[in-house]
Amino acid sequence: MRKLLLLFTVIVVGLVFIARLFYLQVYNQSAYNPLEDNAIRKVYDYPKRGYVYDRNGTLLVANQPSYDVMVIPREVEPLDTLEFCSLLKITKETFKTKYKKAYHYSPRLPSVFVPQLSKKDYAVLQEKMRKFKGFYIQKRTLRDYQTSIGANVLGDIGEVNQAIINKKPYYKMGDLIGKQGIEISYEKTLRGVKGIKLIQKDRFNRDIGPYKDGIYDTLPEPGKDISISIDAQLQAYGEMLMKHKRGGIIAIEPSSGEILAMVSGPSYNPNLLVGRDRSKNYTKMHYDTIAKPLYDRSLMAQYAPGSPFKVINALIGLQEKVVTTHDQFQCRMGYYYGSRKLTGCHHHKSPVDLNAGIAQSCNAYFVNVYRRIVEKYDDAGDGLNVWAKHAKSFGLGDFLHNDLSVGRPGRIPDGDYYDRQYGDNRWGSTYNVSNAIGQGEVEATPIQLANMVAAIANRGYYYTPHIIKSIENDTIPSKFKTPNYTTIDKENFAPVIEGMFDVFNKGTAQSLKVPGIDICGKTGTAENFMKIDGKTTQLTDHSIFVAFAPKDDPKIAIAVFVENGYWGARFAGRMASLMIEKYINGNITRTDLENWILTHSLEDEYKKPYSGAPFSINRGAVLQVIDNYKTADNTEETTTKPLQNSSL
Repeated sequence: MRKLLLLFTVIVVGLVFIARLFYLQVYNQSAYNPLEDNAIRKVYDYPKRGYVYDRNGTLLVANQPSYDVMVIPREVEPLDTLEFCSLLKITKETFKTKYKKAYHYSPRLPSVFVPQLSKKDYAVLQEKMRKFKGFYIQKRTLRDYQTSIGANVLGDIGEVNQAIINKKPYYKMGDLIGKQGIEISYEKTLRGVKGIKLIQKDRFNRDIGPYKDGIYDTLPEPGKDISISIDAQLQAYGEMLMKHKRGGIIAIEPSSGEILAMVSGPSYNPNLLVGRDRSKNYTKMHYDTIAKPLYDRSLMAQYAPGSPFKVINALIGLQEKVVTTHDQFQCRMGYYYGSRKLTGCHHHKSPVDLNAGIAQSCNAYFVNVYRRIVEKYDDAGDGLNVWAKHAKSFGLGDFLHNDLSVGRPGRIPDGDYYDRQYGDNRWGSTYNVSNAIGQGEVEATPIQLANMVAAIANRGYYYTPHIIKSIENDTIPSKFKTPNYTTIDKENFAPVIEGMFDVFNKGTAQSLKVPGIDICGKTGTAENFMKIDGKTTQLTDHSIFVAFAPKDDPKIAIAVFVENGYWGARFAGRMASLMIEKYINGNITRTDLENWILTHSLEDEYKKPYSGAPFSINRGAVLQVIDNYKTADNTEETTTKPLQNSSL
């Protein structure tokens, strides 16, 4: 009986093993992965990357053929190194370095040995490749930029590194991936899907044909073409205006949130980052720590927004019912404190109401409005939290959650922020009154300012700014079609918009009017500080301008920021008016503004921190200190701290 039990156990175990082997080897081969079989060579077939068009159908980015020399280190046999290096135009030392790098990555997997051969070099090399065992040529495509503009918009592609491979197994060593701009934002859409061919090898490591008659081979899926919202002509015009200047220009279509132009200055030709010179050119621009051409100022630079921020305080004041359109405040142009005479505002008539406060950019008016907002509540922290909530509803102080590859959140301080600075409940509105005029701790990026103006143009809502307009055989994300509402009631926008309209009619931008176009705007000047030799030094002020047009049927909202541009109407205002006329009319009638901008450079300003030359500071444009300031009825005297200035 025991013998039968043992025999029965052996038979059962044997049958189980046989059944399992039959299942794995005959019925189901899912456990077997031919991609991991050393007897099979994998040849990837790279798809055509999707084309990129502008909003009007102009082709911006196409493709061009590229030829990479690949290596499988374990298959390399002794070769004439000097001849091979001569054909590839590399040194023997470079050959050794590249081979070691490939071997370190994987002895049995292919790696890019020399990327992006020219057609001429490829023609010479392919005839002799049979002599160099372990090496082969792989064809794929590189980007072919049909334009010299929009480098920060279009971005570029480059080789993946090991960190990307570890995070995204789809990519292999030598694969290309979007690095910046639209290329990285819509990488999956543009790249398509690689195809693969499996080649069976014999015991002598020779190719003997497709593995299993090609049943595991796949064809590449080409990338999808996309249209972006950028107007190529407007983008080119903006980059021309920004030449020899630094800053950012963002133009948005208020009715859709589509970005019409996204200019960062200085810029560069996107073709510099294509081909074998890509690495050299990228390194050169990367280490240009002064001009920083790779730094997208339109999205990344956080500045004090200056006077354009006053319109937000006006809207909050109306919403909180701490001010009416008829309330007036006194404004004294200059006053003494001790032995110093301090200039507190522009020269204009006094007293001023809301309309004049916006049109004349009166600092005193908005200091009073801001203080009333914060002091409406018993606790200053509560008052500032209400103020911050309203400001943030315009997309300020947070990422805009758009489809752009980079961005910064800006800053709208709240009660907790100042509690950390001064201690709980140990501060009041006079500690941060510089927020009233867009200085102090308030910071914003150009795209946030443009979005803010778009929300005003729409009388209370905005669409998330985005760069995509359409995708081949696909739809764009629904979030870009959903309006985001501010906390300000619609009726409160009318008087503020009228004030912005009067900025051009009787205010600080009278000289910038464009015939036939009703523009609403706001000039701005922001103080500019930089640490030089360990000391904080005030440099030439920044020039800021925001606007939208036309007044009653807005087609464009724009923000222009020019570093060291003196004051708002000098550089930024001129550029904004020109951009608006270019987009709406297609031609320029204010050639006087255009000629002035094209013939004036700020390069000398940018050299001053390094040359020791004196700076041009427009002290009259910014309320620098409010000491012993009296409110409009001259009955309440308050003491304030010097305005806090934002660092760049």
